[in-house]
Amino acid sequence: MSRELPRTDWTRPEIAALFDLPFTELLFQAASVHRAHHPATEVQLCTLLSIKTGGCPEDCGYCSQSVHADSGVEATKLMDVQAVLQRAAQAKDAGSQRFCMGAAWRNPKDRDMPAIAEIVKGVRAMGLETCMTLGMLEPHQAAQLADAGLDYYNHNIDTSPERYNEVITTRTMDDRLATLGHVRAAGINVCSGGIVGMGETREDRVGFIHTLATLPQHPESVPVNALVPVKGTVLGNMLADTPLAKIDDIEFVRTVAVARITMPMSMVRLSAGRESMSEATQALCFMAGANSIFTGDKLLTAANAGDDKDAAMMAKLGLTPLVGEEPIRACKAANNAAGSLVESC
Repeated sequence: MSRELPRTDWTRPEIAALFDLPFTELLFQAASVHRAHHPATEVQLCTLLSIKTGGCPEDCGYCSQSVHADSGVEATKLMDVQAVLQRAAQAKDAGSQRFCMGAAWRNPKDRDMPAIAEIVKGVRAMGLETCMTLGMLEPHQAAQLADAGLDYYNHNIDTSPERYNEVITTRTMDDRLATLGHVRAAGINVCSGGIVGMGETREDRVGFIHTLATLPQHPESVPVNALVPVKGTVLGNMLADTPLAKIDDIEFVRTVAVARITMPMSMVRLSAGRESMSEATQALCFMAGANSIFTGDKLLTAANAGDDKDAAMMAKLGLTPLVGEEPIRACKAANNAAGSLVESC
């Protein structure tokens, strides 16, 4: 596998040129980059659990958990620690390697942090990777999560900087990037991606990828979501009954491929929207460098493909679950410790 450090100086014209490549050439380049940095046929299986649902004060136009949405999602309190650990054990039994937990908060309160830390420690004790998405963080909260052993923190940038305030008005792109900075400074791996199919242009998709690919250090995980239009949300009401509600499959695959080329060492995850994709579209995404999926019957509030369906698809495609620690992540940890590249990469 390649030992070269990934570029962080991509320009928008360079990224736009990748999007414009003939489709088969783009897939060839993405597949070549993928094989240089990752096992070609292994896919990480992740499970996502909502540990605190609904009642979020943010006005994200895509989100059914916002208090501004009329989606029928009822607000709940933070789940009991043991209840979360039971669900984590079930996810591990089903083959997941990473357990991701989301709470519908603008930001966690300090009073919530002890329970969150206990959850992280309990899930890690099972041998699962841990990921949390709790909203915006203060530096001391990121440090608490790091002390608890959190492996990944998810905080998506959602879309391009230019379109951000058309989707969300209660926070800014700079707010998102500040939290990513706090997470990185605390020594936690970053998980950050976004949503396509929100009526954005290709230029917006270029801007979305550019923002992530020019961070000082690429996110270790990059989720690429296809919008699931939920009636009662701003975007759901606008797009649910229009062709824009579902991004063109080839354009979605192009987005995955460009993410893989520009962020070669990252795990690129097929996230929301996969339940409506054909096996052929998903196969193209894996060819384009996607190597992580959310499995199970449910994401936070949206339906998902399900374990049995995913197992059948992976068997058909000759894909196998990623086993053990992802090799590049181990390499990067060694690099961070040594301060330079090491031969084992």
